[in-house]
Amino acid sequence: DRVVELHGEATYTGTDPRAQPVLVCVSMDLAEYAATRRTTLYRTAVLLGCPQQDADDLVQITLTRCVRHWSRITRAENPDAYVYKVMLNAFRDVRGRRWHGELPTEVLPDHGADDPDVAAALAVRGAVAQLSEEHRAVLVLRFYADLSERETAQVLGIPAGTVKSRTARA
Repeated sequence: DRVVELHGEATYTGTDPRAQPVLVCVSMDLAEYAATRRTTLYRTAVLLGCPQQDADDLVQITLTRCVRHWSRITRAENPDAYVYKVMLNAFRDVRGRRWHGELPTEVLPDHGADDPDVAAALAVRGAVAQLSEEHRAVLVLRFYADLSERETAQVLGIPAGTVKSRTARA
């Protein structure tokens, strides 16, 4: 946990109140990328199975990990694929450290209005959540992140045929 200063502005990246600021020099390209892709990265994190309250943290971790290698990322054939790979690795790291059990509560949260768009989004999210982590990652990268079968295979470190079979079986 630490505070990162980007262009003189402090951005808190953790929960430790004793965190000390760390100055990070970020090229404008990364700042522009983060500004334009942050919403998409957030939605991708949620679709991968990250709880909504933790999705912003996962996006921040992903972008922070990309800072050191940004020049390599921009030279890649598809920088988005590289960033998604970083996100998947960060998601697996974070997921391995947390307890994901249910917490009892007396009052159930309000589910909001019966908006058809909200209902459809919840249905899709519920269906994706039912999938195994491997199938979910393939579907999110192929159809939400719009990566090709080859790019998805590279991000996940699996053969393209496995991407095809996981897509068909999901």
